[in-house]
Formats: sequence, C-alpha cells, structure tokens
Amino acid sequence: MARVIRVLLVDDDALVRAGLSMMLDGTAGITVVGEAADGQEAITATDAHAPDVILMDLRMPRVDGITATRRLRARTRPPEVIVLTTFDTDENVLHALRAGAAGFLLKDTPPPRIVEAVTRVAAGDPILSPHITRRLMERTVAQAGAYERARAALAALTPREHEVALAIARGQTNADIAAHLAMGITTVKAHVSSILTKLGMDNRTQIAILAHDAGLT
Repeated sequence: MARVIRVLLVDDDALVRAGLSMMLDGTAGITVVGEAADGQEAITATDAHAPDVILMDLRMPRVDGITATRRLRARTRPPEVIVLTTFDTDENVLHALRAGAAGFLLKDTPPPRIVEAVTRVAAGDPILSPHITRRLMERTVAQAGAYERARAALAALTPREHEVALAIARGQTNADIAAHLAMGITTVKAHVSSILTKLGMDNRTQIAILAHDAGLT
C-alpha cells in the first residue's frame, strides 16, 4: 500500500486553511493532519502530528513563515516545507529557499498544481512556480552580467590602482590606505582620482559597489 502523505497547513487566514484542507483531504494519498495559525503554532503542531509536508504562509503574527521554516528544517528529521503565499518578491523567494523550503508557490496556483507540488516535494523533488523559476534565472544572469562588467572595468586599472580600489571597498580611509600600502596620502589621493576618472565614477561608494560586483569583497 502506498504511503499517505501527511500535510500540515499553516496560515493565519482560517478561510485559506479551510479551502486547502477541503482540496487536499479529497485527494487520494494525501491527508491533512493539522492546522496552525502562525509559525509558533506550526512548530507545536509539527511535534504533535509529525507531518511529511507543511504548506507555510509567510506573513503571520508572532513567528513568520521564514523563521518557522528555518527552525523546522534545522531538526534531525525535518518535514518538507512548501511556501504558499501572495508575496513573491525575489527577497521572499531567496529567504525561503535559504531557510530550507523545498517549494515556493503563490496562493493563486491552480489546485492540481498544489496537489502535484505536495506529492513531488514529499518524494524529494523541489518545486517552484514557473514564473518564479524564470525570475530567479534572470536574476542569476543579471548578476553574472554585473560580475563580468565589473571585472572588465577593474581590468583597466594599474596593479597599484587595483590595490587602492580594493582598500576603498574594504572601507579604508586615505590614511589607512597610505599606511597599508606604504605610500603618501597625496599619492593615495592621486590614485583615487585616477580610478574615478578611468571608471567614469563620481565617488568612493561606487568604487566599493563595483568591487563587490566583481566578487572582491
């Protein structure tokens, strides 16, 4: 006999929980073993019901979904977590995945897709909404592009200017740089001026950001 997937619903909206419960309990191979209205209740309910999969909202009172996910996934035998939310910002997605979530879906996801996500995640197969996957890929490409551009820009600097730029990125003052690189402050200022001119920048903060994009800090 196939194992029945035990699901815990975590959402501060009772109507959302009721709708999910009705949908999932009517699906063969899935049973809803409990509900919780916030992250703290989710932890207590997990202790009581030992779910295989948790459908977790993000914004809830007391303990939010990200925090609850992180705490639950830190356990020895953690449940899988699918974030189900209306807030799909890149930051929410990345925070959820870093906390250990195996899936990220929006609440307007069609019921069959949610059922599929529960089944796949229970089997160890992470899942994301298609448009979220696309956005993460675009973000990765954009970051890669920024890295390449930053590296190319810094390649125009002399070795000494490169050292000064890196020191600026580390937050060092002109006096700190002079002491660290054994040069006069006037020379440091000249290097900084040359760096700004070569990079087409206006201030030290822009230099620091460029160094960060290049992966140097």
